[in-house]
Amino acid sequence: MRDELVLTIHDLCKSFRKGPEIIEVLRGVDLAATKAEGIAITGASGSGKSTLLHLLGGLEKPDRGTIVYGERDISAMGEGEIARFRNKKIGFVFQFHYLLPEFTALENVEVPALLSTPMSDHVRKRAESLLDVVGLSDRMTHKPGELSGGEQQRVAIARSLMMSPEILLADEPTGDLDSETGLKIIELFSHLRKSLSITMIVATHNMELARVMERILVLKGGHLEQSIP
Repeated sequence: MRDELVLTIHDLCKSFRKGPEIIEVLRGVDLAATKAEGIAITGASGSGKSTLLHLLGGLEKPDRGTIVYGERDISAMGEGEIARFRNKKIGFVFQFHYLLPEFTALENVEVPALLSTPMSDHVRKRAESLLDVVGLSDRMTHKPGELSGGEQQRVAIARSLMMSPEILLADEPTGDLDSETGLKIIELFSHLRKSLSITMIVATHNMELARVMERILVLKGGHLEQSIP
């Protein structure tokens, strides 16, 4: 169902200590995301966009609040359980690709599957299929150093989809790319969301990327606000 809830966040709070000072980054964030919905999180640098995505991906723990996928609250999970859940249910694309330099594009895409299952023909075919989807069927045996920045980010996107996640989180995915390459990545995100019916939450300064999502929210003063068109 299109309106099926995939993620529900309630009263999410996060602060950091900087010397003697406590900096409150998130002050009670609420959000609900449905299946195949695209949500852009915008806001000034330092407003907490990356922190919010890291919390949603289980990379950090909130001070208070709940992060519920379906009926599972990852904020109550231990580190090992979160890692297993994230591997199977959450795809993550960062500003920088974090590809393994000694691995080929194909091997990099296979990595998430190999964390939980042995190498198999199914894993290899799945990785090949994803590289084809992102337009890199002719670059599978190339290592990251032999690929352009845009190609490296496409590999990272394919890797994030390897486990058929329910949700894709992307933190400034066009931030390290030139404008022309960034536009191609924006088109790819738009195509993937519609073709795969995957929920996407994207933190970005790039309004062209934000506009291909269904909702644009602004993170300001530790709270999420509806963007004014």
